[in-house]
Amino acid sequence: MFNGDPFSEAPSADRPAPDDRSRRPDSSAEPTGPTEPTGPTKVDQPADVPDEAPEARAHATAWHAARTAAARAAQPLPSVVRPLGEALGQALAEPLAALTDLPSFDTSAMDGWAVAGPGPWRLVSEDVTPEDTGTRTDAGILAGHAEAAPLSDGDAVRIATGARVPPGATAVLRSEHGKVRGEGRELYASRHITQGQDIRPRGQECRRGDVLLPAGALVTPVVLGLAAAAGYDELAVTSRARVEVLVLGDELLRAGLPHDGRIRDALGPLLGPWLRALGAEVVATRHVGDDPEALHTAVSASTADVVVTTGGTAAGPVDHVHPTLRRLGAEQLVDGVEVRPGHPMLLARLAPGRYLVGLPGNPLAAVSGLLTLAEPLLRTLSARPAPPPYRARLTEAVQGHPVDTRLIPVVYQHGDRVRPLRFHGPAMLRGVAAADALAVVPPGGADQGAEAEILDLPWTADGIGISAGTTTGTGGTP
Repeated sequence: MFNGDPFSEAPSADRPAPDDRSRRPDSSAEPTGPTEPTGPTKVDQPADVPDEAPEARAHATAWHAARTAAARAAQPLPSVVRPLGEALGQALAEPLAALTDLPSFDTSAMDGWAVAGPGPWRLVSEDVTPEDTGTRTDAGILAGHAEAAPLSDGDAVRIATGARVPPGATAVLRSEHGKVRGEGRELYASRHITQGQDIRPRGQECRRGDVLLPAGALVTPVVLGLAAAAGYDELAVTSRARVEVLVLGDELLRAGLPHDGRIRDALGPLLGPWLRALGAEVVATRHVGDDPEALHTAVSASTADVVVTTGGTAAGPVDHVHPTLRRLGAEQLVDGVEVRPGHPMLLARLAPGRYLVGLPGNPLAAVSGLLTLAEPLLRTLSARPAPPPYRARLTEAVQGHPVDTRLIPVVYQHGDRVRPLRFHGPAMLRGVAAADALAVVPPGGADQGAEAEILDLPWTADGIGISAGTTTGTGGTP
């Protein structure tokens, strides 16, 4: 399945490409060095993937159309009610309306004195007896206590930030702006204060019933804090899509160095965290050998909303995904995409509300499939908002494929500029590991300074849910 094998497809050439971007580089091209380019060197087209057979290209979907098809293939999952601590990274299933005024009472915005009327002011007694309510102490009025006794005109009392302002107070005088004289009983201001100064009035942020966020808003850590302040203990959110990952291939090792023709599995460790960063709940990551019956059993037995497979999507002797889908009577929604790397990716509907995303076996090609098909599908299922599209200028020309879109790892430079990275062959993760995003290069390529559409990686965009737990199962060979 070519998962993680650096020699399954030759690496892309690192030397400058010929001026004619419509010509594919020689398939024998090899990298000339391990360092990143320092000048405006044109980034070459991979010379490692042969053109598909005509019958394969006949049903391939254009890249933008494939993303749109994936986004429209599903409906949002049902809503669930979660405690605040379990709602992170999910989308609000209904508007977030305030359950209380914020703040719910007049609050001191500073440490200082609550004062009534113009100064100077008389400091009222701050002594406490056991019969008192505890609202005044030798430190004054503290946060978290019941309402204090009213102030009369000309009175002042010490008050802490966040404490309830007593009735009759007209302002809060900051500690640094006041001076106590006359044996500690008279308070003078060092500067003029205005009515209501440093008092957060009740309802300043919102009134009960105000809509704070619309349905569909992503629950971020700040949203959790806002919801708690507004009186919520739990939230109605759209369910997370449940995803099962099937890593296919007899040649894959899960530990140690490659040996005897076997290679390390690069996608098993990658996919779970990536899918969780997209808001999914990864219920299992299982390894399945190159056995059509084992694959059929694994797919048909899965109860996940989405099954993600790696490899086996082409037409080779051990590529069993298409036959399995036909055997299951699945509806093929996208069968091949006009994109490099990753053109053999696919999307199928296994049953109402259940889907299979078939990723190519090469690591960067699989990343391409995640961005092209898995991300739009999962966003729809989980009702997570899509990031607004944006573009950036390329610091170097990028060699294009004659008919396919290319996805190239890039790093941000100087605001709206991005620099393409090397090591972007289908089997390579080195480039994307250092990348901030991927640039979408249209057929024919892009010149230096041209604007390209940018796809953020999930941990550089919202990134919510990346630390969520997962369950890992085993199947097939180690």
